[in-house]
Amino acid sequence: MKDTIIDIKQTALEAHIPIIMDDTLLEIEKRMKESKPTKILEIGTAVGYSAICFSKFLTENGKIVTIERDIERANEAKENINKMKLEDKINIIVGDAVEILPTLNEKYDMIFIDAAKGKYPFFLKEALRLLADNGTIFADNILYKGYVMSDYNKHKQRTAVRNLREYIKEVTESPNLETEILEVGDGLAVTKRKE
Repeated sequence: MKDTIIDIKQTALEAHIPIIMDDTLLEIEKRMKESKPTKILEIGTAVGYSAICFSKFLTENGKIVTIERDIERANEAKENINKMKLEDKINIIVGDAVEILPTLNEKYDMIFIDAAKGKYPFFLKEALRLLADNGTIFADNILYKGYVMSDYNKHKQRTAVRNLREYIKEVTESPNLETEILEVGDGLAVTKRKE
């Protein structure tokens, strides 16, 4: 039985399901304590682990919307969220984020991107549209095993690496954004709009 957050984490790790790394989670939680988000959008639910962790830092009536295209994982996430009695706080949308994001119109205080690396530039465009004025975008795995900052060019990962580089370029060179690239976990980009 996966009744605690530790059990959920353990089960995911044993099944080799990628979940947020501890030091990445700590970094985001540290910032959430300060910003106290009311609405969070997560792109990539997996088994619901990160959404469950984030839910502790929501304001009293806060909500998380999380998108997952793998039906099996979404079902497992639903189960985990129900076990943690968080179904009224976390809403899973099952489907491809590329199709779902353009249909969303609410503003979010925090957006967490942790899905298909090849789609990060598209996710960024949508995230900026949906971001509340003083909101924050967190993009996980942005350094992708170190490939992104090296001259790595193996065919298998080429698209992912190219698109992650494009994401970094956009968030670091845009005059309207300020971004930190942190070497926690597999790399975390933290982006806010300039005041």
